[in-house]
Amino acid sequence: MTKIHFENQSYLLEPGESVLDCLIRQGVAVEYGCKSGGCQSCKMKVVAGTPTEQSQTGLDDSAREKNYFLPCICVPEQDMKVARPDAVSRDKLETEVLALDMLNHEVLRLRLQRPDNYDYFPGQFLNLYNPEGVGRAYSIASQAEESFLELHIRHVPNGKVSGWANTRLETGDRVIISSAAGDCFYVSGKPEQPLLMIGTGTGLAPLFGILRDALRQNHNGEIHLYHGSSVIEGLYMVDEMRAMADRVENFHYYPCVGQDSVPKGIFSVRENQKALADWSDLSGWRVYLCGHEEMVISTKEKTFLAGASLSDIYSDPFVSAA
Repeated sequence: MTKIHFENQSYLLEPGESVLDCLIRQGVAVEYGCKSGGCQSCKMKVVAGTPTEQSQTGLDDSAREKNYFLPCICVPEQDMKVARPDAVSRDKLETEVLALDMLNHEVLRLRLQRPDNYDYFPGQFLNLYNPEGVGRAYSIASQAEESFLELHIRHVPNGKVSGWANTRLETGDRVIISSAAGDCFYVSGKPEQPLLMIGTGTGLAPLFGILRDALRQNHNGEIHLYHGSSVIEGLYMVDEMRAMADRVENFHYYPCVGQDSVPKGIFSVRENQKALADWSDLSGWRVYLCGHEEMVISTKEKTFLAGASLSDIYSDPFVSAA
C-alpha cells in the first residue's frame, strides 16, 4: 500500500484514496475547501517523491516548478513525503557575512555565505533577522550556482533590520536567515516568450536575479527591464545594467526617474508609465513586477488589461513593516 509521510508521521492510503482524504481520516488538522481542486486552499509541497500530473492541474508554472500539488486530487502510486506550503520558510539557519558595499547612498549590497544545501530560485526572498530576532524579507539577487547569497537592503529611517544591517554589520559577523520562499522567479519552458520587467528601488534585486537566470537558461525572447525611482539618487547599478544591455542582444534596459531634470540616458517618466506606453499590447508576454506595493498592484491590473494572462504575471510587492 502507498504511504504518505507528513510531519514526522506515516499514513497508509486506502485504494483510490486521495492524500487529503487520508490525512483527514487520520485526524490530521489540514486546510481544505472544495476538495475538488478548484479553490487550491489545500495546496501542499512534495518534499520527496513525484506529484501526479493531475494533482498539479490549475497551478501556475512557478508552483509546479517548486513541487506544489493539490492533495485533494492526488491519488499517488508511490510513497511521498509532503509538507505544508509554508513549512520550509519557517526554517532558520546561521551563516556568515562575506562582503558589504554600498550601491548608492542608501542601498547596501550584502553578500552572505550560502549555507550547505540551501536551495532557492533567483528572485525569491528570505528573511534576515537582527540580533533581537526581528526579521525582514529581502529578495535574492544572486544565482543558484553561486556560493553566496546577495541581498540589496535599502536603509529605511528607524528600520530595525535595515538600520542594523547598514550601520552595525561587519564582514565575518554571523547572522540568521530563513529558507527561501516566494513565487516570483524565472520558469523555463518558453524561451521565445517576451519578458517585461518593471521594478522600483530595490525591486531591482529580484529582477536582476531573474534576468540573469533567464539568460543562463538561454532565454532568447526579448527582455525589457524598466527600473525606476522618484529621484535620480535612488537609481543604482545603472552602468552595470547598461553594460549588460550592450553585451546581450535581446536585453534592453530603461532607467526612469519621476522628476523633470535628468541626465542624458535617463528617462524622465515613471517606470510603469513608460513600459505601458512602449508596449500597449502584452498578449503572450510574461510580466515581472517588483518593488513599491502601490506600483505593483496598479501595474498588475494594467498589464492584465493590456493582454497579459494572469498566470504570466509574477509579482513581489514590497510591504513596509508597521
